[in-house]
Amino acid sequence: MCGRYAASRKPEDLVGLFDVEKWDPPESGGTLAPDWNVAPTKEVYVVLERPVKGADDPAPVRQLRTLRWGLVPSWSKTPEGGARMINARAETVHEKPSFRRPFASRRCLIPADGYYEWVTAPEERQLEEQGKKKRPRKQPYFVTPADGSVMAMAGLYEFWRDKTLPDDHPNAWWVTCSVITTEAETGPLGVAPADGPRSLADIHPRMPLMLTPDRWDAWLDPARTDLDDLRELLAPPPEGLMRAYPVATAVSNVRNNGPELLEELAAPEESTLF
Repeated sequence: MCGRYAASRKPEDLVGLFDVEKWDPPESGGTLAPDWNVAPTKEVYVVLERPVKGADDPAPVRQLRTLRWGLVPSWSKTPEGGARMINARAETVHEKPSFRRPFASRRCLIPADGYYEWVTAPEERQLEEQGKKKRPRKQPYFVTPADGSVMAMAGLYEFWRDKTLPDDHPNAWWVTCSVITTEAETGPLGVAPADGPRSLADIHPRMPLMLTPDRWDAWLDPARTDLDDLRELLAPPPEGLMRAYPVATAVSNVRNNGPELLEELAAPEESTLF
């Protein structure tokens, strides 16, 4: 899954990296401060392609926008469920009522430095896979591209109209997003910690779907709506592109936020049963 991640890159850097054509902070939701502990319901940067509102040209334009993390379906009566829809499973995204329409035409990239995941003991993981409550999380790890590049997570976005507000109210429309996840890699990490997990699957059974640059254009293209064609884009990236290392358990508290959360520990703070 992806329940917490880091996003510290400046919007100017993201504009250049993703070939963004339009970035207007006042219109796009404002400029965000670097965030080393992004949690559900926070505002996040996303890259998407759609026509510019009010423009004469209806052609899609690649934009950097600020959206809320936690997808609220367009048909939802209230926005409360958004906090539970931070992830969409790659295996079922094409058929789930909340995600199938955005998957067909409202796809985005969610830039990140990397994501956090907590190692759980085997018996805890079995309970989690069965959908049952597990004991408290253990040692957090930060998972990031081994080459230091930006991690582009596959995402979906959706519009929701708050009918309790008038049309001209600035909060009348919510634009929310969700991260697509897939089965975690079982192959060796590109860079593994000296003492700890040897693969992403050793950390958690799920991982965010990272899209390599060769898939960005196809993923963002709203003209691509054939579900079979789109499902091919959900294939996991090549193995060995990621590294993982232990970080301080301070990241487990969403109130903690700073670059020190990404500092690599010489050894895990707690036993991870490896």
